[in-house]
Amino acid sequence: MKGLNKIAEPEVFVVADNILSPIGKTTAGNFSNLKQNISGVKQYHKAGISSQPFYASLFDGEESFLKIDAGNYTKFEQLLIASIGDALQHSGINVADKKTVLIISSTKGNISLLETGEYNDALRKRIALPTSAKLVSEYFGFTTQPVIVSNACISGVLAIITGMRLLRSGQYENAVIAGADVITKFILSGFESFQALSPQICKPFDSLRDGLNLGEGAGTIILSTNKKYGQNIKVKGGSVSNDANHISGPSRTGEELAYAIKKAMEDAVISAGDIDLISAHGTATVYNDEMEAAAFALSGLQAVPLNSLKGYYGHTLGAAGLIESIVSTQSMKESLVLPTLGFEDMGVTKPLNICSELLPGNFKNCLKTASGFGGCNAAVVFGK
Repeated sequence: MKGLNKIAEPEVFVVADNILSPIGKTTAGNFSNLKQNISGVKQYHKAGISSQPFYASLFDGEESFLKIDAGNYTKFEQLLIASIGDALQHSGINVADKKTVLIISSTKGNISLLETGEYNDALRKRIALPTSAKLVSEYFGFTTQPVIVSNACISGVLAIITGMRLLRSGQYENAVIAGADVITKFILSGFESFQALSPQICKPFDSLRDGLNLGEGAGTIILSTNKKYGQNIKVKGGSVSNDANHISGPSRTGEELAYAIKKAMEDAVISAGDIDLISAHGTATVYNDEMEAAAFALSGLQAVPLNSLKGYYGHTLGAAGLIESIVSTQSMKESLVLPTLGFEDMGVTKPLNICSELLPGNFKNCLKTASGFGGCNAAVVFGK
């Protein structure tokens, strides 16, 4: 019965995408710089964000993302609009079609408005993610109600899985999925309170890793079940889980992320031996990297080439799952896996095949993972 159901479900294809980050305004521009080992992470002295120097990947404060009407939108909304606009230009998708849905991913949205405005009913409404989603939807002329995904740091991957499921159900034919977050004093201070920030460029999975860097960015991926895109990369499967271990600390065993990984592979109708590339969450915090390593071991994926992109982008929160998924699909297209910037010596107890230099090869299936506060985990499989 499972096989029959799988055959009946339409395939979901990647139509177009965009990455808007401090190292590039397009997917091609980002990937070109990544291949040259260019990172957006550097040290900042911004008293308005932190009294201490910090490492992050931030946009130039004077940078404008929209040519017109910029004053009508916050920086967060401008990032979404600019990223979606570039992806749509290369898609041929009609946003006014009732079969096209907009999905917005973010962890913090316009929360920074709390830092500058008096908290009242008007501000409460302006900060709400549905307000931003409505503004973005109206900017482009979507006719369907936007969907919002905000579930800590798995938001971007969960948004892709949500889009895949909506398309498989037949409710929609196209999904425009976009995520963004900006870094402010409120956000930085939160991670500082956890003592989770590194005083240097982060070192995912390394023995000397000591925390993460934060980053700003936006990513958009457009999906469709239209068979004219049949030669494109597919979203083959996905799954989520929750370990319910701690409000901020991940599982000590990795079993729950491993569960999501195994269910994602089952959904994609592939096995561990079919995975050619892993794009890990890889935050460079002590517990996250150890948990992921355990999960990959439990899933039989120790030998699969793996990278983390946090050394290039920092942790872009609600955009991370989208940006890193798009980079992974580009890796499959160009048959080239990027290294894990900052990694030198193995710092996790389970063996992993961590890429430390550019790796050419024929990569047919990629696993992307994410984990976040509250014990949430997500895994999605892309394939040729």
